[in-house]
Amino acid sequence: MYHAPLDPTQYDLLCRRLRGQLVELCRQSKAPHLASALSAVELVAALFGEVLNITAKNLSAIDRDRFILSKGHAAALAYAVLAEFGFIAKEQLDTYAKPQSKLAEQPIPGSVPVMEVATGSLGHGLSVGLGMALAAKIKRTPYRVFVLMSDGECNEGTVWEAAMMAPAKQLDNLVAIIDFNKWQATGRSEEIMQLSPLKAKWEAFGWSAHEIDGHNVSEILAVLNTVPDGSGRPIAVIAHTTKGKGISFMEDDNNWHYRIPTEDEVTAAKQELNLL
Repeated sequence: MYHAPLDPTQYDLLCRRLRGQLVELCRQSKAPHLASALSAVELVAALFGEVLNITAKNLSAIDRDRFILSKGHAAALAYAVLAEFGFIAKEQLDTYAKPQSKLAEQPIPGSVPVMEVATGSLGHGLSVGLGMALAAKIKRTPYRVFVLMSDGECNEGTVWEAAMMAPAKQLDNLVAIIDFNKWQATGRSEEIMQLSPLKAKWEAFGWSAHEIDGHNVSEILAVLNTVPDGSGRPIAVIAHTTKGKGISFMEDDNNWHYRIPTEDEVTAAKQELNLL
């Protein structure tokens, strides 16, 4: 544990505040993918809250954990969390997706702390994470690599190439977290490619696979705080989530993959989140 642990009430407030921030950022920047960011709030909050060995003071440490936001279209969420935990100034969020800003709509490597990989093109994050995890084993350095992916990424062949190699190299320091919100840009994930049974697929590839409620912080921490889990295998976490989570008129509505909220919708969202 690398930050003071939060109790459930504190996590609830943090996640509501993050969701309010995301709605604001989407409105002011007119950058899309709001619903995709909302589905992963608890996952990223828990990672930075209690799981990752990353702080603003140990960024240059060789043995610190690595985090890869493979679903790079949810960059606004990562920036909001980085601001919450002191990696960047909260005022910097006002520059999100603006010309010349370090807070680009898709991650730019090295632009801000922790953002180490360009992940605008889906499907590459796990392969890069595998390389980092393998380097840790070769160098006998005890860091872990956590890769947050979208379910749509599991359409990509590079994901399954990495999924085959990781068990062969016994990379028990590698974690793939799938934000399984059941939607892709143009339709239901299951209608575009047959992902199910997703847990069984990862297990068949040799991973230690778990299914959790991706909005339940206790379930998230119960799995992620046990990495490595003693199996000697890489870990896949299938996190069942709801796209647009937390705002009733956005939940499970794929129009919010690209829609920008109006001022009235921003106000309505914040009222639902008890932020007004």
